Amino acid sequence: MTEPVITVQNLTRRFGDFVAVDHINFEVGKGEIVGYLGPNGSGKTTTIRMLLGLLQPSDGKATVLGYDVHKQSEEVRARVGYMSQKFAIYDDLTTYENLTFYGGVYGITDKARIKQTLELVGLSGHEHTLTRDLSTGWRQRLSLGIAMVHEPKLLFLDEPTSGVDPTARRAFWDLIYQLAEEGVTILVTTHYMDEAEYCERVGVMRDGKLLAMDTPTNLKRSIITGDVWEVFAHPLEQGLEVLQELAGVERVGLAGDHLRVISSNVKKEALQSLLSKKKIKVERIERGEATLEDVFLALAR
Repeated sequence: MTEPVITVQNLTRRFGDFVAVDHINFEVGKGEIVGYLGPNGSGKTTTIRMLLGLLQPSDGKATVLGYDVHKQSEEVRARVGYMSQKFAIYDDLTTYENLTFYGGVYGITDKARIKQTLELVGLSGHEHTLTRDLSTGWRQRLSLGIAMVHEPKLLFLDEPTSGVDPTARRAFWDLIYQLAEEGVTILVTTHYMDEAEYCERVGVMRDGKLLAMDTPTNLKRSIITGDVWEVFAHPLEQGLEVLQELAGVERVGLAGDHLRVISSNVKKEALQSLLSKKKIKVERIERGEATLEDVFLALAR
């Protein structure tokens, strides 16, 4: 790994008796796109708020860009960009006015820089559009522009595509890749499993614990050690019940129009034989590939 931009050691945050973040450890290298994956309430946002110095850790320590997040929080916030889940954008201002206002918070008064940021996030031509008239996807672009108007080398993006349609999500990730190519380090939280596949490394959070952090490929290889089978059979509900009882089957779930089976030492023929014996019609059984959803479910058991 390159020189760490973020270093976290036993970072913990308690709210009374509730442990929101529980002794987590990780590093993020310069220029990396690191995903922080987990359901709502798993501790992702609390982690980011501690790294920004907005919340004091109950235990442990962390540095961001070489600064102690607790003792030097002002230095941290001046040098990073933060896009929160519910970013405060003023609906009665235009995109240009919003960006100018927030740029002023960072001491940015250069009009050329404001226009350059609008162009970077794809809002050129919408300078005079009132924010209330923007779609959710365009509002997210504006939020990203506000987070990076001061040209930070580190971006914290907290659920940046929540509520955005798939096309806008893809476009947003194209922007993230572009920023990373320019040397910006990005820590992005998400509960979308498919989005996590876009990241160079992924940390999996649940109940305040960092269960694993590695590349998507390594996570799938190390956590899902058995076979993945895509089983097309009818009726699906009955097939689900039957396969759950088969020795060696670790998990069975519905996957659209078929069943997805994670197993160890279970052959295709055994699946076919059992289903046929129970009078379940089998159209076909194919090998599948592990996903980050499989990884998460395996870790969360």
